[in-house]
Amino acid sequence: MTNQEKALNLLGMAMRAGKIVTGESLSLKEIQQQKARFVIVATDASERTKEKMQNKCTYYKIPITVQFTTAELSHAIGKERVICTVMDQGFTKKLKELLA
Repeated sequence: MTNQEKALNLLGMAMRAGKIVTGESLSLKEIQQQKARFVIVATDASERTKEKMQNKCTYYKIPITVQFTTAELSHAIGKERVICTVMDQGFTKKLKELLA
């Protein structure tokens, strides 16, 4: 199992544990309130979406990665989404290790 697959499995676990917020508007809200710990944007999200999330995360100093396709992300969390925001420091630490 690759680290990418492990990361996707971990996202699924985080989702079931209620530690993930999905979608653009909810993610932006959590970033602005500085509750977000790590943001993952799908590689095939629109350029506008990627840029907007990148700018917000840079401004609020929240780590962000553009990784996985929408299909991979959606499959991992069980919902069709292009943005996943991890709200938990423990899951964030492990995800960063796997995706480094």
